[in-house]
Amino acid sequence: MQPIQLFDLASRQAQWLAVRQNVVAGNIANANTPHYAAKDVKPFESVMQQTGFQMASTNPAHFTDGSSAAQVTETSILDGVEVQQSGNSVRLEKELMKTGEIKRDYELNAGLVKAFHRMMLMTVRK
Repeated sequence: MQPIQLFDLASRQAQWLAVRQNVVAGNIANANTPHYAAKDVKPFESVMQQTGFQMASTNPAHFTDGSSAAQVTETSILDGVEVQQSGNSVRLEKELMKTGEIKRDYELNAGLVKAFHRMMLMTVRK
């Protein structure tokens, strides 16, 4: 029996979301630290490229090529981030928006896995 790639992919995304939540929480915790540079995790699309399977597309414009690796990066003044008088680049509004994105992505991930699991159980029971 072949492993089901959806569960592996969902697990990878859940791990990525946990790392991103940890980084964002660190940014919020250091919001008042002088000269602290805000950090973020590169997009999850890089993990999708490493999975070994490609999604089918009927038009080349349907999917874009995300060539970034999944790793934590610091934002700099050149990234357009507003630096405060203390030299800190953390903006609480932006970090709180990121936590909302992480929550929505996690809920979507968990919902898809739950639905796929129910479908699998329905085929096994019959």
